[in-house]
Amino acid sequence: MAARIFLWSVFGLISLAVAAAILWAAAGGWILRQYMAPSVSFEESPKAPPTFYDRPDAWIARPGLPSEEARWLPDGVFPKPDAPAAIFYVHPTTYLGSDRWNAPIDVGSEDARFRRRVFTQSQASAFTVAGDVWAPKYRQAAFGAFLNFSSPDAEKAFALASSDVSKAFEEFMNSTDPGQPIILVGHSQGAFHLASLLAERGEDEELRSRLVAAYLIGWPISETADLPAMNITPCREPRQVRCLLAYQSFGEPADPSLIFDAFDQTNGFTGEPRRNTQLLCTNPVTGGSTQAAAASENIGTLVPEESLLNAHLEPGLVGGTCTDRGYLVLTQDPPDMGSYVLPGNNYHVYDIPLFWANLRADAQERTTAFAQ
Repeated sequence: MAARIFLWSVFGLISLAVAAAILWAAAGGWILRQYMAPSVSFEESPKAPPTFYDRPDAWIARPGLPSEEARWLPDGVFPKPDAPAAIFYVHPTTYLGSDRWNAPIDVGSEDARFRRRVFTQSQASAFTVAGDVWAPKYRQAAFGAFLNFSSPDAEKAFALASSDVSKAFEEFMNSTDPGQPIILVGHSQGAFHLASLLAERGEDEELRSRLVAAYLIGWPISETADLPAMNITPCREPRQVRCLLAYQSFGEPADPSLIFDAFDQTNGFTGEPRRNTQLLCTNPVTGGSTQAAAASENIGTLVPEESLLNAHLEPGLVGGTCTDRGYLVLTQDPPDMGSYVLPGNNYHVYDIPLFWANLRADAQERTTAFAQ
């Protein structure tokens, strides 16, 4: 049942990508902003109640809370008992409605909960080899906020979502053992909020002492305008600890202008402009910074079977290399995971599944190195 849910969710995400591609080809960002940007101001947006992370219903997953999606694993992969770390995972955007700037805590619709489930299954599952998953629900910024990323309303929406993530993280830190190692994992909007968290807690010695690594995937992070304020070094070696991994996946020919056009209009966590700055790019195949990797080094891509009744890992399908301004370019034609990507050959939806087994091995190696 879990595998079927996962695969039908992938199918739904692919359909979303197709719709976005059609809209973009027709009239670019104008149509997206017209039809998916929130139709009200932030002040007029429906107000979601505050979040209380001492309550189990504020979490998708945490120890002691039954959570099928957090325990999901592909065929042939088994749980690792007594893994020592605690994983704090923040899911990406799943709310596509235009009626508000921030989603309700339970994201409002069955479709949005469905997308949240598949992301938790296909992303957080890669890191369960290192420990138990803590995954908060949060009042995420709606998809339309990204279409007006630098507007005052969007800034307020992201600030509200980040405040939820910060409160959840406080509960996470207080509820885990003071000496327990921790891993941060976020994708897309989730990565943005964790990057903001690191910038806010730049001098938090307990966080630094317990951090195995932060995997902030699918969100651009400037090496000069963001990293200094986050007080964390990039992961340059496979067993390095207390470091940051980040990348964004593109096929050839890559056109990341949709990302950079918005990103370059903003200032980083240091207050300096992000325009034309180099992005952090960690190769997920090697665990190094910019080293190229062949497909033969990829030990497992998470691929849905043609029947859509199961998922399996398939090695050797695609490699990657960090290039140009700092995004990851796939070195082979990617595997058939539905054949649909976002505009610009952006494999954003598949950032983690493309390199699922390598990320899993990476998290285990860094956790072992941390203990030693």
